[in-house]
Amino acid sequence: MIAMPLPESNRPRLPVAGLTPMTTLDYPDHLACVVFLQGCPLRCGYCHNPEMLEPRRAWPGEWAEVEAFLEQRRGLLEGIVVSGGEPSLHADLPAAAARARALGFKVGLHTAGVYPRRLAETLPHLAWVGLDVKGPAARFDAIVGRPGMGAAHAESLELLLRSGIAFECRTTVHWRDFDLERLRRLALDLAERGVTRYALQVARTGRCLDPAYAQLTPGGPTLGELEALVDSLTPAFGRIELRV
Repeated sequence: MIAMPLPESNRPRLPVAGLTPMTTLDYPDHLACVVFLQGCPLRCGYCHNPEMLEPRRAWPGEWAEVEAFLEQRRGLLEGIVVSGGEPSLHADLPAAAARARALGFKVGLHTAGVYPRRLAETLPHLAWVGLDVKGPAARFDAIVGRPGMGAAHAESLELLLRSGIAFECRTTVHWRDFDLERLRRLALDLAERGVTRYALQVARTGRCLDPAYAQLTPGGPTLGELEALVDSLTPAFGRIELRV
């Protein structure tokens, strides 16, 4: 199918914080670009992009520039990933995903799942989702620094499990928030709920929203111990990865 030019009317307005022209990491097994949207309601202590947290209004030409970039990359890129910040914060996300799909791209989304209604509106236009699982239900709100987020995330996970869309869950691991046993229980809970693809990502230190997270946690597990945990969890998933 030949993608047709998109109409100028009703172009989405989204605050673009940055664009990575090409990546093989952010959309598994696909060559894609990544568009970062400004604004996030969460305040995770380990966040290494605090400049993306504060929301702002989009100016009219921002998404037009993204679409112009996509027009030039037809036949070169397979997909586009919309990331953040928290992209589901924005009302025009479903329309933007639909337009990117109409240009012939597979559309992926990085989200913490804290706006399930917006996720449900966007799902028909998506080919893949990376769902951030910040922690177990009992600790989710404490880790993200906002009440009520854990319940919203649980609703989003159920949406994805019912949707049939390809998705992965991933957890950023900082030892101020986890120990090995808590991490093991979270992984097994996800597997029991039907998650088949899971990634553990070691939090970056050195530049974090909360300065306390910028230091290595004394007495925390070693990388070797984390690798051993991942090996022990392998039978529970179709695919599990450790990203450092």
